[in-house]
Amino acid sequence: MSAKALLKLGMVGGGQGAFIGAVHRAAARLDGETALVCGSFSRDMANSVETGEALSLSADRCYSDYAQMLATETGAGESIGKPDNALECLSIVTPNDSHVAIAKDAIARGIHVICDKPAGVSLSEVEELAALLNGSAASYALTHTYLGYPMVWQARHIAAQKSFGPVRKVVVNYTQGWLASQLEKEGSRQASWRTDPKRSGPAGAFGDIGSHAHSLVEFITNSRMNSLSARLSSAFADRALDDDGEARFNLDNGATGTLIASQICAGDENTLTIRVYGENAGLEWHQMEPNTLTERAQGGLVTVHRAGADKPLCEEALARCRLPSGHPEGYLEAFANLYRGFAHAISQGITPAQAGIPGIAEALRGMAFLEAAVASSENDGAWTDIKAPSVGPDLKGLLS
Repeated sequence: MSAKALLKLGMVGGGQGAFIGAVHRAAARLDGETALVCGSFSRDMANSVETGEALSLSADRCYSDYAQMLATETGAGESIGKPDNALECLSIVTPNDSHVAIAKDAIARGIHVICDKPAGVSLSEVEELAALLNGSAASYALTHTYLGYPMVWQARHIAAQKSFGPVRKVVVNYTQGWLASQLEKEGSRQASWRTDPKRSGPAGAFGDIGSHAHSLVEFITNSRMNSLSARLSSAFADRALDDDGEARFNLDNGATGTLIASQICAGDENTLTIRVYGENAGLEWHQMEPNTLTERAQGGLVTVHRAGADKPLCEEALARCRLPSGHPEGYLEAFANLYRGFAHAISQGITPAQAGIPGIAEALRGMAFLEAAVASSENDGAWTDIKAPSVGPDLKGLLS
């Protein structure tokens, strides 16, 4: 029997000293669905080679220029003398301002793309990316990590049941404390680019973690956010982007909600919590206790749903569990579910949405949300419509 064909993965970004690149690599290899074959990990060639060699890559497959990597590694692989090991999919883990340019270059060469969120720094550039994708043989995925958790899928399943009743209210809070001081003035590379509008885009905390909260609301409720009233601010007069914000919002299904995204909550680590209330019950999920979903019925009955491959969960949640109950699975496993799903989508010739993976539709809605939030805040919190970007029939997302 022939060995299973692995998806050949390259990476842009994620060199020595970076955070999220190592997380992507760990997630990608967890299920044995991908193989890292090349990387442009840093503009510093020494850093790129050092990173690659630590990952068992030869120096000739490490680059300081992603464009050179794409030119060398694509096609049948003759240029590298390894036609069975040629690049098929690119993982983009760079700052936001380069996401779209790199993705467009890869897609134009027929290379699939899995990109860190948000998709870019403006809705217009992401719309250009969507236009390029429409009709392309390449696929695109966006790593909204929390959509990989089994209990998030269970929450979506329960919220859709008649017994839960129509969704009426959503409350989502995502708070961290890492920017409670001005780390950008203390040599932090992460803080430096995330507080720079040229690299991060129009929003700071809202772009970094508010985008996750937005995607979680839309996914669990299976409804699009259509308007909002937002206030974004910074704790420091000379910090150019928001580090704190909140928004009221409306959903297409008639529900209303509130969203808080803040990185100045001293002492908070990664406190993402969502509560969804229907006519007859409410749901509550905490990212820092991801294997538990609490359902509270109006009559007082409380049901605690627990993750585990041996639990009575919906099919979609069970498909994202690897272990029996009592064996905690968390962030890396959720991230790995995205990589595994994307690999399956590519091998089976289906769309990311059909594999349960966020893609270009989610990328467009996320950027539309961020631009509406910034516009509303600049207009003293005025209610602002969130643009509903049009996508082709082959690019529909996870919202049915």
